[in-house]
Amino acid sequence: MKKIINGYFVFLKGALTVLMGVLIIPVTMQIFARYVDFVPRYVWTEELARFCFIWIILVGAMIAMRENEHFTVDLLPTPKTDRGKAISFFFVDLMTFTMAAIFVVWGWPLVEFGLLQTSEMAELPMVFIYMAWPLTGLTWILFLSERVADHIKLFRGIA
Repeated sequence: MKKIINGYFVFLKGALTVLMGVLIIPVTMQIFARYVDFVPRYVWTEELARFCFIWIILVGAMIAMRENEHFTVDLLPTPKTDRGKAISFFFVDLMTFTMAAIFVVWGWPLVEFGLLQTSEMAELPMVFIYMAWPLTGLTWILFLSERVADHIKLFRGIA
């Protein structure tokens, strides 16, 4: 299972790189169109840039979850024992899981709604944009399950 999660993580990092590269194209076209008269002003470039930006944010959030660089704020006192640390981590994971469940539960109606819509300018199916939210929630749950397994080992004193 660890290999599958690692492979998915590598895929996400590659997808983020591709999305950043794709974002550069419409933004560059918009900039040149403003200052150079012979470049036509395409309207779809703004829409494509916005859609790439949405995916960049959510894929970045998925990656940050795996690298444990997301959703952690030091509000609880620093525990002195491994068991205390594990309990603190479980609390943070529970709050993060709640957020992930919200993304899945409330994101799914967006996906269903997106099946009926297309974007205004580029006429892209909106389902490709709206599916980012439940996919993010499911990915967070996947990465959280891996993290909870590590915290269980810490709690038992194995790690």
